[in-house]
Amino acid sequence: MKKLLYVMLALGMIFQSCQKKEERTASGLLRTDFQTVIGEDSTDLYVLKNAAGMEVCITNFGGRIVSVMVPDKNGKMQDVVLGYDSIADYINVPSDFGATIGRYANRINQGRIVIDGDTIQLPQNNFGHCLHGGPQGWQYKVFQTVNQLNDSTLEMTLFSPDNDENFPGNVTAKVTFALTADNAIDMTYEATTDKKTVINMCNHSYFNLSGNANNTVLDDILHINADRYTPVDSTFMTTGAIDSVKNTPMDFTAPKAIGLDINKYDFAQLKNGNGYDHNWVLNTAGDAGVLAAKVTSPASGISLEVYTNEPGIQVYTGNFLDGTVKGKKGIVYKQRTGICLETQHYPDSPNKPDWPSVMLEPGQNYYSKCVYKFGVEK
Repeated sequence: MKKLLYVMLALGMIFQSCQKKEERTASGLLRTDFQTVIGEDSTDLYVLKNAAGMEVCITNFGGRIVSVMVPDKNGKMQDVVLGYDSIADYINVPSDFGATIGRYANRINQGRIVIDGDTIQLPQNNFGHCLHGGPQGWQYKVFQTVNQLNDSTLEMTLFSPDNDENFPGNVTAKVTFALTADNAIDMTYEATTDKKTVINMCNHSYFNLSGNANNTVLDDILHINADRYTPVDSTFMTTGAIDSVKNTPMDFTAPKAIGLDINKYDFAQLKNGNGYDHNWVLNTAGDAGVLAAKVTSPASGISLEVYTNEPGIQVYTGNFLDGTVKGKKGIVYKQRTGICLETQHYPDSPNKPDWPSVMLEPGQNYYSKCVYKFGVEK
């Protein structure tokens, strides 16, 4: 009997020793902190890695990039995006951190669109306008189907029913995240519909390339490959004009520090945007092989290049972060501690017929590409 008892105890000890404590990601996240059920849909955390040691963590709640680990000029891995440590915060604290935005990224004037003569009223959740698909846009939806094709590729699909936030059409949208061997996150967005509708998707990551979210981005060096931009009024709505950046604080054709001109509120556009929160008209002519924008942190040496087939890029410098949100590692996010580089069609394009169209019809395939490529400058 004693022998049997000893054997059972020994087996128990072996079993316990084989049970490993849950491993954290390189960015310090726990997968179990992202596992819950919302309605009938389950959320989780997915990890992409490449041979160079880069790591990207993504949750299917809102198709969000949660963390991005890249090497700095000293070879130390740094997390360069803002976000939360758990799914609970993403659910309970409204934000666009890292999200896949849809159906329509940015603003639609007064939340109204006209399709084939019918006026459709969308939610008005930002100064009377519809922002980022409304208060229950895709950043707050669970992408129901997730396929991790390999260590470095992830597909997520969302079904958005007819009249989702009053947008017409049953839409199936897919985003693919591919982590490349040369440290780029290559994102493609696809969508189909059974009714004529509008689609404009983007990623809304807040980048802090210093690797320390206590720092602002004001010392970062920004280049935008754009000679023109779309000015806005005091409600952040595009006026319909397309203006030259020449001889204005909006000129980033030559790289300069983000903070150099950001507080020159005698320039009405900076006052209207509370800093930079504008769409630039890219010179790239839809060629995703041509550089659209680049940001470099002098502190870390980390650089980020942006490539896209989209005609515009919204640059937002975290002007409304106000110290009330506590993110990963308990860091409080203060004003201008992140920069967003949202590749897109122009804001309010449905109501500006002279601008590139965002209409999607049955039988057509929506396709958008955005590449975030990381590097180091010593």
